[in-house]
Amino acid sequence: MAKYAETIDLYSDDGKILKSGVTLDRISPLVNPATSKIIDLTKRTINVNLGGIETALKTGKLGKGKIRGRELDLPIMENKDALVARIREMVQVEEGDDTEILEFNNGKLLLVQVPRKRLDNAATYDAAITSVASAVTYAIVDQFDIDAFNASTVKAATWGGYPHTQDMNGALVTSILNIPQNNEGLGYALRNIPVNHVVMMTNRNAMQGAALSSTLEMAGEFEMGMGIGPFERNLLLSYAYQGLNANNMIYDLVKANGESGTIGTVVQSVVERAIEDRVIAPGKKGGYFQFYDTRDPMLWNAYAAAGSMAATIVNCGAGRFAQAVSSTLLYFNDLLEHETGLPSTDFGRVMGTAVGFSFFSHSIYGGGGPGIFNGNHVVTRHANGVAIPCVVAAAAMDAGTQMFSPESTSKVFQDTYGKIDVFNKPIDQIANGA
Repeated sequence: MAKYAETIDLYSDDGKILKSGVTLDRISPLVNPATSKIIDLTKRTINVNLGGIETALKTGKLGKGKIRGRELDLPIMENKDALVARIREMVQVEEGDDTEILEFNNGKLLLVQVPRKRLDNAATYDAAITSVASAVTYAIVDQFDIDAFNASTVKAATWGGYPHTQDMNGALVTSILNIPQNNEGLGYALRNIPVNHVVMMTNRNAMQGAALSSTLEMAGEFEMGMGIGPFERNLLLSYAYQGLNANNMIYDLVKANGESGTIGTVVQSVVERAIEDRVIAPGKKGGYFQFYDTRDPMLWNAYAAAGSMAATIVNCGAGRFAQAVSSTLLYFNDLLEHETGLPSTDFGRVMGTAVGFSFFSHSIYGGGGPGIFNGNHVVTRHANGVAIPCVVAAAAMDAGTQMFSPESTSKVFQDTYGKIDVFNKPIDQIANGA
């Protein structure tokens, strides 16, 4: 990748300097060690709801349904240590390799990190969840001497509906990554993570959630070939200013507008900051209208992306509602274009995304709240990594207005991934790695 001379200062979510003079290439998903760790653990870390498996077997709740007569009353939690040891033995490739099993909630939840060798020697990231699901199934069958007629019941608790369903529908062994067949195109895997999952992994911290989402989105953009040649700088600038609070811009914008501001006043603040930083300058006049010019459209795009995030935090934070995020993204960017005559975030694609997003998230169609969308969804996939982070920030500040709350869809990810530093404090970890 290219080397960049231009530098940024990275600030925390509370406006404190973390690292100054960071060259742009040091935050790249291809270079930054903290980002590499996030992507690595995303691919090879699997949730095992061991307590949930015991309950499911006891009640016959398998996959997405309940099968009477197939109940199995097994003392799984009483035998937790033996099962964990057996799972580790089967998942590891070599004794003492990087296999790791973390226990939460007194062992009711396990986080299994499969060895890198399993993924290095596989075509897809499926190798992580399949190996863990098989190991959990066999460990239970072996520990309790389950016969051939009941082994399929254990398998249904761990694997869910698969292979009767394409994915592992209702499984109690889960990954934050969706199956490859559900990705909308090349390179979409890291963008196919629901907003609510990210909200829970970052413990409802709006800016940390936005940073984690932005990291995953931008890594996905690089994976799908969007970060090649001159387009690489555009992605890195958007990532820096919107996702990582570069030069404290988001914090400053929110602080200036948080008490009594609106979407419109955030537009004013962004334009004032861009003029002050000499990113834009007054150009020609059209009657009473003042057009602005820029010599660096990529940097202007990053300022617009930061403004979209700040407007989301100001507006959705004031109302404590996630539903307003789509209209915020639409009208902040619409006002920004009218104010400057310059392209809005992602050169108009965030505004276009917001139109469809409003309809599908809560308008006439009303299929679901913002928290269940992702960057792979047909409605929200079009903006290059700069729309979904705003949705994460909005959902983090939501006070219970969604049909599908983060706690109802994604609590397990808070209790597991949310305990790991690179997932719950990505801004700090990425700055340290820069």
